[in-house]
Amino acid sequence: MTYHSLWLDKPYYSLNAYFKHTFGEKCYKIALDGGCTCPNRDGTLDTRGCIFCSGSGSGDFSTPVNRHQSISEQIAHGLSLMGNKKTGNKFVAYFQAFTNTYGPINRLRTLYTEALNAPEIIGLSIATRPDCLGEEVLNLLKELKLSYPDKFIWVELGLQTIHEATACYIRRGYPLPVFDKAAQDLHRLGIPFIVHIILGLPGENKNMLLQTVDYLNTVKPFGVKLQLLHILKGTDLAAEYAKGHFEALSEEAYFDLLGACIGRLHPGIVLHRVTGDGPKNLLIAPLWSADKRGVLNRLHHYLKLNNIYQGRDFHDTRTVDII
Repeated sequence: MTYHSLWLDKPYYSLNAYFKHTFGEKCYKIALDGGCTCPNRDGTLDTRGCIFCSGSGSGDFSTPVNRHQSISEQIAHGLSLMGNKKTGNKFVAYFQAFTNTYGPINRLRTLYTEALNAPEIIGLSIATRPDCLGEEVLNLLKELKLSYPDKFIWVELGLQTIHEATACYIRRGYPLPVFDKAAQDLHRLGIPFIVHIILGLPGENKNMLLQTVDYLNTVKPFGVKLQLLHILKGTDLAAEYAKGHFEALSEEAYFDLLGACIGRLHPGIVLHRVTGDGPKNLLIAPLWSADKRGVLNRLHHYLKLNNIYQGRDFHDTRTVDII
């Protein structure tokens, strides 16, 4: 079977294609809030968070979430909001806001098992930081994998860039070797992980972005999220933007960067995201990104017109020169 036969007529291996081939139907994420915070906000590393991060900790959900509800109540609420959109009956419990492995281990166990015990849930996707995957957390993930063999455990890691100068600017709060160790630990446990990178970070050019993609090809994650940089109200990034320190990407510039990333990415890595949702009530720029469906339609036209598909420009490299 060729890669193209897996992609369901898209020029890349989408999460929807993965779900349909793996589970036989479209699957949906239900965003959950476990009440966690983040070492970049509670004073352990900083109190301001990453420079681009909104007050909800990158948890600006497509469906409202009440963190005071139990996980079971949040799942029920999420299911009730699906309405006529639902064309399948399988759901992923998505712990999205803040750092979802950052907290007392018994509390984390309670959160995760409550979600996994829901009959509609086929697995967990846990968004976290690579510096919040200590031995206790890794042992818990291993325990859950063994206890729920018919369900999956995914971990989502915010990398954003491999370049240390940019990482310092965005206040990521950890050096690249920390990410390396987290990736190695998750591979050792057989826990699939998804990596977030951001396109359009101030000070980064296309070559730097492609170096990050080349690095990911060597790390071999299960999935990648390619995220357009959104400038949101109330963030320190918005203050930098207001001062004219950088410009938001135009749609044309974004398609150019995105096409280069897709072409360079190993064709076996699942693309979980090729844009992103900036909440319209917070979005300052780029405003063109608010029309998500239109952006995706124009993106697919751009990729087809330029004969761009995932892996077209992939080359096997064991080392990446970082500038």
